[in-house]
Order: sequence, then structure tokens, then C-alpha cells
Amino acid sequence: MTEKTLDTRTLLLAGSIALAVSQTAMLPNAQAGAKEKCYGVSLAGQNDCAAGPGTTCAGTSEVDYQGNAWTLVPKGDCAKFGVEETMAEYELPGDRVGSLEKLDRDLPVSS
Repeated sequence: MTEKTLDTRTLLLAGSIALAVSQTAMLPNAQAGAKEKCYGVSLAGQNDCAAGPGTTCAGTSEVDYQGNAWTLVPKGDCAKFGVEETMAEYELPGDRVGSLEKLDRDLPVSS
């Protein structure tokens, strides 16, 4: 092999590795940035996670709009829940609104 062929192969291999690493490193950040946790917007049993003490996670909320249960929504949409009256997907009953933090409302009654 000539020195020029070896340099070209080395360059191609290094470029391929760099591209693969950069794409892999970007995936988790892109996915994480696309969604946010929104508390108090899911119906009973339809939360994605964190439904308070005594629950195991997804699908375990006991009350509609349970304040300590969250659902993943597109980033920026949580603030629209209960505020955007023109779009049915964002409507919540009463004066409820979505929150990026746990809420103390609509919690199940402890037995």
C-alpha cells in the first residue's frame, strides 16, 4: 500500500468514528429537549410517572388531574394546559392549569 492510500483510509475511518460518536451523543439531548414533565393534566391511570406515595409509576394515578402525577408533553405545552381555551387538547375543568412542578391539588384520599 502506498502512504497516500493509508492516509486516506485512516482519515475516512477517523471521520466515520467521529460522525457516529457525534450523532450518538446528540440523540439523548434532542429527545430530552423535545418533551417536558407536566403535572396535573392526566386522567386517572393515564399518567406517565410519579403518581405520589404508594404508586409504582406509569398508569398508577388514581384521580383525574392528580397534582403529583405527570405526563410528558411537547416542550412549552405544559403552560398551555388550562389556559388555551380555543384548543380542546389543552382544556382542563375548573380553574386547573398544568405545572412543571408537583401540585397539592386533586390528590387521592388516603385510606
